[in-house]
Amino acid sequence: MSESSITKKAIANGLKNLLKIKPFEKITISDITNQCGLNRQTFYYHFQDKYALVNWIYYQEAIMVITQDLSIENWDIKVLDLLTTMKEDALFYQTTLKDIYSDEFKNYLFSVSKGIFLEFIEHFITNLEMKDEKKTFIAEFISYGIVGMINDWVQQGMKQSPEEITQNIKDIIYDSRMLAVSRYFQELAKSNKETINEKK
Repeated sequence: MSESSITKKAIANGLKNLLKIKPFEKITISDITNQCGLNRQTFYYHFQDKYALVNWIYYQEAIMVITQDLSIENWDIKVLDLLTTMKEDALFYQTTLKDIYSDEFKNYLFSVSKGIFLEFIEHFITNLEMKDEKKTFIAEFISYGIVGMINDWVQQGMKQSPEEITQNIKDIIYDSRMLAVSRYFQELAKSNKETINEKK
């Protein structure tokens, strides 16, 4: 690990320790640097402000968990890893995701979800003619639901296990695939019926 990464990690841990005793909005840069034994100049060398620090933690400790080597074969394992990571650091996520600075995390998660769902659509619905705009709409629609589910899970105290939430997400994806297959055969039957009527 580089010296810069070690310093950023120390600053991140300083913030997390402060969250155990102080609300995020009342934590100052001086509080963070005093907590981890660094000076303000060092903090500002690495982060613009405490919100940038939170976003760095989101990306490094959560989003990287799910995006590294992500594929349609292992996506459920990656989601479980993400949720497990979040639950292990519950105080940080429950505190920071309550406020407007959670948008960056939700945007990260939405982008990852949209990408994997687009891949699902391309992979599993190859026989169904569908415009790119429709594929994007479906991927975004499901992604908003998944991100909302994870956010609600955090806000409600992470009462369900990461395994339960992952299974719920798998169920949504499975149902979406079954719906797509069903629609494909409906479209196929309609097309065949029209062909028969034209021949009469």
